[in-house]
Amino acid sequence: MNVDIIGDIHGCLPEFQDLTNKLGYRWENGIPLHPEKRMLGFVGDLTDRGPASLKVAEIVWELVNNYKRAYYTPGNHCNKLYRFFLGNKVQITHGLETTVAEYETLYKKDKQSIRQKFIELYEQAPLYLVLDDQKLVVAHAGIKQEYIGKKHSKVKEFVLYGDITGEKHPDGSPIRRDWALHYHGNACIIYGHTPVNEPRIINNTYNIDTGAVFGGKLTALRYPEMEIVSVPSTMPYIPEKFKHFDLIGSK
Repeated sequence: MNVDIIGDIHGCLPEFQDLTNKLGYRWENGIPLHPEKRMLGFVGDLTDRGPASLKVAEIVWELVNNYKRAYYTPGNHCNKLYRFFLGNKVQITHGLETTVAEYETLYKKDKQSIRQKFIELYEQAPLYLVLDDQKLVVAHAGIKQEYIGKKHSKVKEFVLYGDITGEKHPDGSPIRRDWALHYHGNACIIYGHTPVNEPRIINNTYNIDTGAVFGGKLTALRYPEMEIVSVPSTMPYIPEKFKHFDLIGSK
């Protein structure tokens, strides 16, 4: 299996284009396809905060549903957008406001189209991806060894939000336990959710969310080569959005 797994895009379309070009994909009819038929993989959080969330979501829908050339599993921002499109009451905050603002500028038929596509993408997606005979797991915020193969509510909360304690940091962000520090499973876990300045590799886990939407980088991991490939962000750099694990493991 040959797959290039991309971290949290958050509507950063230029970075998505640059990264896939760097990985050897060719953009044909607005879709990145690899001449050697490598697959793309997405850790979730396609949307929110960045300038082109709906376009990114539509491209991933095309890749997954029409071309069958990508794997996708949702993140917490995907979950929130899905609930918004269903008409559920959600807070239009923490980045969703940028996606909703995009949506509100569309003509009615275009609104219906992207809404239907995203709902289909989300509803057909697994909670997390188990690939290559269980050697590779892609989960938005990570997953514990004992949760692999399970889908109950605690697993969903963990996969979407991480190992949250229920407490918050002074800035309002949730305090999370450092699950990767204690992971000792056989499967390689690829995840994102928590922005880091450089990919964090520990105990056969890879955090590849390098904060593209916060001015960091957009990062991919090439599997099975285990090669890290990144491109710089065009967005303003916001240092406080990046987490550091050297001093406080629960961050």
